[in-house]
Amino acid sequence: MFFTGSVQVSKGISVKRGLVEPEKLSLEQAKRQLRRLNARAIKGLGQHFLIDSDVLKTIVAAAELTPDDTVIEVGPGLGILTEALLEKAGRVITVEVDRKLTAALEQKFACDSRLKIINANILELEPGKMTASDSMASGHLQSYKVVANLPYYIASPILRHFLEASPKPGLMVITVQKEVGQSIAAGYGVMSLQGISVQLYGRPEIVDYISAGCFYPKPKVDSAIVRIDVYPKPVIDEADIPGFFNIVKAGFSAPRKQLRNSLSLGLDVDVSTVNDILKRANIDAQRRPQTLTIEEWDRISRVYINRG
Repeated sequence: MFFTGSVQVSKGISVKRGLVEPEKLSLEQAKRQLRRLNARAIKGLGQHFLIDSDVLKTIVAAAELTPDDTVIEVGPGLGILTEALLEKAGRVITVEVDRKLTAALEQKFACDSRLKIINANILELEPGKMTASDSMASGHLQSYKVVANLPYYIASPILRHFLEASPKPGLMVITVQKEVGQSIAAGYGVMSLQGISVQLYGRPEIVDYISAGCFYPKPKVDSAIVRIDVYPKPVIDEADIPGFFNIVKAGFSAPRKQLRNSLSLGLDVDVSTVNDILKRANIDAQRRPQTLTIEEWDRISRVYINRG
């Protein structure tokens, strides 16, 4: 691995350096497809269609797909990534909320029985039920991967939806807003609530950055391809997670303040009580929330709960 600033970047997976630039021919193809459908990108759905073939190669390579893999794709749009996934994976399940695009996908891939197209909001579906038809003879659900160009406005809820699901994906490769990707993959000293929310369940790394011009319509910001290797179990006991996040959210309620002050505000308790909790957890009360590890937050949570 190597590092760019404070963000971990995956070496050996990416096929480009820096920001990938778009192929203009793909832009014209996307426009023609939308005209044929009498459709347009819907801003409220965060639709920005990926139009660069090199970026597709990077995403698919990062997913390390084999014919044994089942892939869930969220927001397939015009089916550009879907087509690339079908070249490598054994089965692909796409979830598209736009009815017009769903109909277009059904027509485009009508002859491919390996693709299942669902017209729905992904947050209203259970991943386990989506993959149920792929159950193995033993009765256990087959593992799956998530590969998707996520709409910016709903990226975080979708991440939580899969990471908290049962069963969870074994691997996720997603494109998100650049700053979101950096937050997810942030390391020691610059940790965020969002980063903790993901790193509790898996190991994230930035595969590459993508220029805004690789999408149509062109968004106002650049993007990042993020790979998340999901752990078999969260790094803390699942029963402790609600109490854990109660403490973490309180700590990040005022992230620029010292930990004793941010926790005092977030938990609505006096500073002397917080000082006692931090002392028992062996945490310096003057530290900032972004410097704490998941293990340290877990210690604080346990002390706080045990105090009643």
